[in-house]
Amino acid sequence: FISSILLHNCVMIFSDYLWWWRMFFSAGSIAIYVFLYSCWWYPQLNAKRFSVTTLMYFGYMGLISWGIFLMMGSVGFFSCYIFIRKMFGSIKVD
Repeated sequence: FISSILLHNCVMIFSDYLWWWRMFFSAGSIAIYVFLYSCWWYPQLNAKRFSVTTLMYFGYMGLISWGIFLMMGSVGFFSCYIFIRKMFGSIKVD
């Protein structure tokens, strides 16, 4: 999640006060890759026609991708939040 922290530094240069949403979405975007990969892999299954199997597959993959989005987004947000706290906590103001 170093990429989230690097993106956070770029966002902080422009004083974006909505940085937490940007960090959440940038870290959670891995879920898009997971869902697109499951769509690419679907034709290798034996369910060639539209059926209940297709609905269950894409339904469960959608839920799994949503869960990955929430988990990775939370990890990215908290890693940037901890980084910000450490960075601004080390500044001495006299």
